[in-house]
Amino acid sequence: MLKSGKSLLLAGIMAVTFAGSAFADGLVTIIVNDPSNPYWFTEGEIASKTAKDLGYETVVSSHKGDTNTESNLIDTAITNRSKAIILDPANADGSVGAVKKAVAAGIPVFLVNAEINQEGLAKAQLVSNNAQGAALGAQQWVETVGDKGNYVELLGAPSDNNAATRSNGYKTVLSQYPDLKLVGSDVANWDRRQGYAKMQSLLQANPGIIGVISGNDEMALGAIAALKEAGKLSGITVGGFDGSPDAVAAIKAGELAYTVLQPVAIFSKEAVRQADNFIKNGKTGAASEKQLFDCIIVNKDNVDQYASPFVMKE
Repeated sequence: MLKSGKSLLLAGIMAVTFAGSAFADGLVTIIVNDPSNPYWFTEGEIASKTAKDLGYETVVSSHKGDTNTESNLIDTAITNRSKAIILDPANADGSVGAVKKAVAAGIPVFLVNAEINQEGLAKAQLVSNNAQGAALGAQQWVETVGDKGNYVELLGAPSDNNAATRSNGYKTVLSQYPDLKLVGSDVANWDRRQGYAKMQSLLQANPGIIGVISGNDEMALGAIAALKEAGKLSGITVGGFDGSPDAVAAIKAGELAYTVLQPVAIFSKEAVRQADNFIKNGKTGAASEKQLFDCIIVNKDNVDQYASPFVMKE
């Protein structure tokens, strides 16, 4: 126990010394969800590159949807005297406390991709226009699948407001087609493996479906794997949301009908620019705290315009 205590004390001293010597003049801390997902990986990479181009040091870490981990990472950012924090919050309600801690320590917080359920804490909340994107996706899905038949839906994590916004956006459009019937849905938490497992169960319970509409690409790709395994993919339309490189590849392969591209590269870069403005001038330069960035459809007709993950060719 004594050895363990000494180790912890030494680690604490090293952390403070490291923070004071290496990052005192300009550290930007970037906290994403899970970089094993290419969407969140891109978010962290773009934010880090932008900050470095502006002359800052960066640290990129991930909370993987856990608010306790997120809180600890905020504590580390405070200890390291970060000039700003770029955060993709773990939970709309549960992340409020972590943001408050940073604000109380005098560190401005800029939220990307997901919102928290309290305004006036973060200097900016930059997110995809999920309602607009969901409407685009649902319209494309109807154009592909038709206006009659049974379908199922895969939903994202309930702790993320984006999941409900996208699902509600789908329903707003699809409810206009009374012969399209939602016969099953399940939460797959943005995860490909869960999408695969939930699709297996949904298909077993609803063997006659003509389509799957998904809250993100990872769940859609999991559904595609399950449908291929069951020999059912050729008769079932699958739509995604994100614009991930694997989704683009699946569109090119004729397996995914479309994806709704979120402009993650754009708003991740913009969040850092606004942080830089605030650090230097005390203002973000934006007209409002909450800022929406419109999505676009990627399908077989325009998929070749996408040269790199989440980015359209100039």
